[in-house]
Amino acid sequence: MAVPFSYHAKAQSTFKPPLIANENAFLGDVFTSQKENPDKPVSAGFYRLEKGTPLVYTYSYDEMKIILEGQFEIADETGQKVTASPGDVFYFPKGATITFTTPDYGLAFFTGQRPEGQL
Repeated sequence: MAVPFSYHAKAQSTFKPPLIANENAFLGDVFTSQKENPDKPVSAGFYRLEKGTPLVYTYSYDEMKIILEGQFEIADETGQKVTASPGDVFYFPKGATITFTTPDYGLAFFTGQRPEGQL
């Protein structure tokens, strides 16, 4: 039996993720495999951070992120710190506490092994 793919045209420019924290952190799932694979769902979408309050986030799942626009300062509790720009790819393992800041704004695409909407 054939299975169709899912498609969101021009998602990078048309999908507007909702506010999730502070006044400047936005994240939204575009797609999830939760219905098809409820035991090990994968969700993917966009994360946008605007200048302002840093976002400190402890991951309860594994996630990978690619920077699309702008710039992020990304730091972890080990002291590792990176200035991230478009094209950079990150892996955040479950249990990592990451601090995200930006001098202006940053936009990233993520894929996480978690149910839709889990933050």
